[in-house]
Amino acid sequence: MKRNLIDASQLELEDKVVAIKRVTKVVKGGRNFRFTALVVVGDGNGHVGAGLGKATEIPEAIRKGKEDAMKKLVTVARDANGSITHDFIGKYGSAEMLLKRAPEGTGVIAGGPARAVVELAGIKNIRAKCMGSRNKQNVVLATIDGLSQLKTPEEVAKKRGKSVDEIQA
Repeated sequence: MKRNLIDASQLELEDKVVAIKRVTKVVKGGRNFRFTALVVVGDGNGHVGAGLGKATEIPEAIRKGKEDAMKKLVTVARDANGSITHDFIGKYGSAEMLLKRAPEGTGVIAGGPARAVVELAGIKNIRAKCMGSRNKQNVVLATIDGLSQLKTPEEVAKKRGKSVDEIQA
């Protein structure tokens, strides 16, 4: 999975906590509780990333998750009406995310974890369907995988050595 990573220092990023899990380890003296936070960050303008943070306190886990997500930002290709440029299936583990472009006025039709990623990427019109695993972490990463592999018509035309009009016909 090739990703075009972005420098997060000059972007104004929003973050959303997708999931917080309590993990218990049973030891001789009792139980040790730790927390895992799945955090998605994005600037609403074509950049999005997801990260996982683990700590003994929830706020610390969220902070670590946000830092991890900022290291993994990817760029998303969007078209003029705020949708994606073409349909695509993103895969991560056994989770598959079907991403379909939508006309103006459709809005975001996606489940919880995928909706967080799509909204923070700045996509206004999309239809998304989760296929396979419903695990939140895998769904988020499958969505980011799909969005990061989208290409603009200009990129496709350049790669094929044709004009944009020939590609879109």
